[in-house]
Amino acid sequence: MKDYIIKISLCASFLFLITNCGVSKKDNTIKDLKTDPVTKDTVVYTAPKTSEKKTFFKDSDKETAWVDSIYSKMSLREKVGQLFMISAYSNKDSVHVNEVKKLVQEYKVGGVIFFQGGPVRQAKLTNLYQSKAKVPLFVGIDAEWGLAMRLDSTYRYPWNMTLGAIQDLNLIEKVGRNMANENKRIGIHFNFAPVLDINTNPKNPIIGNRSFGEDKVNVANKAIALMKGVQSQGVFSTGKHFPGHGDTATDSHHALPLVNFSKERLEQIELYPYKRIFDEGLVSVMVGHLNIPSLEPIPNLPSSASYNVVTNLLQKELGFQGLIFTDGLAMKGASNFKGPGDLEIAVILAGNDVLLCPENVPVAVQKLEAAYTENVITEERLAHSVKKILHYKFKAGLNKYKPIDMANIYPDLNPSQNDALHYQLYENAVTVLKNEKEILPIKELDQKIAYVKLGDDTNSTFISTLKKYTEIIEVKDTNLDSLNKELRKFDKVIISFHKVNKPWEKQEFTLTELLWLKEIAKHNDVILDIFAKPYSLLSITDFDDIEGLVVSYQNSDISQVVSAELLFGAIEAKGKLPVSINTSFSVNDGLMTEKLNRLAFTAAENVNMNPAILSKIDAVAQKAIDGKMAPGMQVLVARKGSVIFQKSYGNQTYDNGKKVTNTDLYDVASISKMISTLPNVMQLYDKEKVNLDTKLKDMVPFFAKTNKENIIFKDLLTHYAGLQAWIPFYKATLDSNNNPSEKYYRKIAETGFTTKVAENLYIRNDYHDTIMKIIADSPLSLKKEYKYSDFTFIILKEYLERKTHKKLQDLSKQNFYNTLGMNNTLYNPLDKFDNNNIAPTEIDTYFRHQVIQGYVHDMAAAMEGGVAGHAGIFSNAMDVAKMMQLYLQKGNYGNKEYFSPQTFDAFNTCYYADKGVQRGLGFDKRIGKDGPTCACVSPSSFGHTGFTGNIAWVDPETEIVYVFLSNRTYPGVNGDENKLAKGKIREEIQQIIQEAIMVK
Repeated sequence: MKDYIIKISLCASFLFLITNCGVSKKDNTIKDLKTDPVTKDTVVYTAPKTSEKKTFFKDSDKETAWVDSIYSKMSLREKVGQLFMISAYSNKDSVHVNEVKKLVQEYKVGGVIFFQGGPVRQAKLTNLYQSKAKVPLFVGIDAEWGLAMRLDSTYRYPWNMTLGAIQDLNLIEKVGRNMANENKRIGIHFNFAPVLDINTNPKNPIIGNRSFGEDKVNVANKAIALMKGVQSQGVFSTGKHFPGHGDTATDSHHALPLVNFSKERLEQIELYPYKRIFDEGLVSVMVGHLNIPSLEPIPNLPSSASYNVVTNLLQKELGFQGLIFTDGLAMKGASNFKGPGDLEIAVILAGNDVLLCPENVPVAVQKLEAAYTENVITEERLAHSVKKILHYKFKAGLNKYKPIDMANIYPDLNPSQNDALHYQLYENAVTVLKNEKEILPIKELDQKIAYVKLGDDTNSTFISTLKKYTEIIEVKDTNLDSLNKELRKFDKVIISFHKVNKPWEKQEFTLTELLWLKEIAKHNDVILDIFAKPYSLLSITDFDDIEGLVVSYQNSDISQVVSAELLFGAIEAKGKLPVSINTSFSVNDGLMTEKLNRLAFTAAENVNMNPAILSKIDAVAQKAIDGKMAPGMQVLVARKGSVIFQKSYGNQTYDNGKKVTNTDLYDVASISKMISTLPNVMQLYDKEKVNLDTKLKDMVPFFAKTNKENIIFKDLLTHYAGLQAWIPFYKATLDSNNNPSEKYYRKIAETGFTTKVAENLYIRNDYHDTIMKIIADSPLSLKKEYKYSDFTFIILKEYLERKTHKKLQDLSKQNFYNTLGMNNTLYNPLDKFDNNNIAPTEIDTYFRHQVIQGYVHDMAAAMEGGVAGHAGIFSNAMDVAKMMQLYLQKGNYGNKEYFSPQTFDAFNTCYYADKGVQRGLGFDKRIGKDGPTCACVSPSSFGHTGFTGNIAWVDPETEIVYVFLSNRTYPGVNGDENKLAKGKIREEIQQIIQEAIMVK
């Protein structure tokens, strides 16, 4: 009769197979016990007193009363059912859902473990299954690096191997807290993590990146930190795979792995993390399916079914009193040992509490009930596990079960703080293993740097971030000799290796890649950056020719950003290698590198800024575009040395043409004064070539014996010298039809007419002298008062070029742009860039009669060949931010001093504040209604605006750099009402930035 019932049950469950494993032959080979160099480890753990052992979930009389009350009312079926945690999926059809419901309702299973699916679907199913359970279900998930290990639309944290490189345990604890809160949000009580396996076998087919590394202390430290984070939020951690799956060569999903070590070795290495984490309060353990002859004399008996392992070792010797889970019972490491029902009986008798992922629940329940009836499993044994399960259900709050709130699940699971933590994790993980010739960080930006990609996964974020620091030339060729020939033109070569970010994928160099790497390194100074598991380095037999070696562990966008930062010194290297690489590198190797004060990149929260508030910038930018205030724009915000917001909006023109990108160039108009002419003047001031009282006649002798000869330097730069605001020089060069006069212009360059004004338009070379004479002869204000004038910087260009005997464009490039990495900042950008990458500023109908794109908008600057002291620079927000950060750091950037802090302070002073002049020397310092800023910035703030629709502003008190670039003058400025200024778009964005500052 019993056999008949079993057959019926088998038929009823034929359509339902609960498993998360594959099938292959098991390994029956038993080798002699071996000793291992690892056993030379001398670190010994001394357990604390019992009173000093920690617990996260204390017992209570109320808990015991609840457990006894529930247990006393249970039928045998309900008691047996509590032992099961069955597999469930949220990406399967109604057949699967109905089967799970049936197991909950008819077989009274005590829990479900979810695998693939999505968070909302899973939450709905959790509510459904819980509604069918008499005793609320345990819900578990195998989410070692976060819910994304199983669920779509959720956050993916770094693998344990990556976390193993981090030295700051507080960060690991934060990961645990985040994971726990995400679990809790969708009704999960158990996360089957941390992995406690010590991966001493680099060829381990199933653990690998799931391990924190090969050093037992490191593994224990990281696992404890992760567990503390998880359990501090009321979610249970499950350490696995007891007693140790790290030094195996077989995947227990497919066969029974052999762990052929002495008990002494196991005690010293594999069990070390367990001993420590048990004393720190770990709630539960998962027992692996392993063949361990030194612990279990019966051949091929899985450790999960071994009384010696589960009861004698785990519970008696190590004193573990928490919940004990089997690993998945459908895995071949277990299911090849015994069939359904018999296997469950064996593992219960071995001492396990929870049967995970059984292959056939109906059969297993029937056989367990029969075993109970026949006293094979005693009431005492059954009560021990069932009551323990009920105790933890009470601790999980299931005595007062509430369904999952379905509102806002996606945003709740993906808060912006996750990215902030992710940045911190990689900032602490990326590891430098070689730094010959101090090749890292790259200090000199005025050298030629090439880039070569290896691997078959994406690298776009890495290369784009590298290019934010300096000019990087990507070199590609299908022929190695041709490639090496091209690379000889460069001073350094960055090689990065990118493999898909999946833990079980092979991440090895191909033979061709190894050859190319070897040959490139032989002939060049090379930095190799690995965006893959550190074991990918095993195939490199010789590192001698590789000067710089960086391990970035995974190929994610954030790892690529952080690694690029490290290469250029925006952050320092902190990571330590969690595994050894042959004899080349040892576990815990990792070099420190120098931090240079260059702009870095991070999430807003990491500099105490609220990204939700910053996101309001999007709406303001769109309002400007919709209102025809500007067709497009770039906005950048940096704080405390890190860029936290960089976006581009709209198009270059209103006709929905080319979308604006972060690399596009804008004519920055008068910001040219601040980022070209002014810093060069500051250097001369710093060298005492000029002072506050130097007279103009001494700076530029041309102005001797004019009404301007006694203007002093201080008055000139504060716009307190009485100069005229501007003169439309171009009007005197037009004919009666308002076209460029042939007296002054040619359509083709010829002798005496080589100064290019615009496309097919050249002005007389000597017209510069005319401009200077007009300025010299112009009247001064009768009353000494503030009046902003372009003449100041036109004159300063003259001064700089006379004093240094160099052209302004060369001075700026040599003194600043080359070494700051401002490779997108220049006069006359068409000499280097295609006009598609340059936003047009106007359809000129009054002077040049053409679309002005790639040529300076300012008429006087155009007549100077595009290079003037007051205008002419083209740049993008990223480059402008570098110069502004240089000012914020009072003349120092990249650990290079361009001028002294004293010089900066002298230029950032309002000398005529008592006269109502809110200007420093060259800097605008007007705030509030009379200036271009909101009233929310500090008096120490400074910056400049540009006629074409720009602002660059720095507030030293908040350490904020704000850059807004646009082409608001397009398509025209005739009758210009400057809607951008009237709409106060730039001020509104600045107000948002200030409001985003979070008070600690």
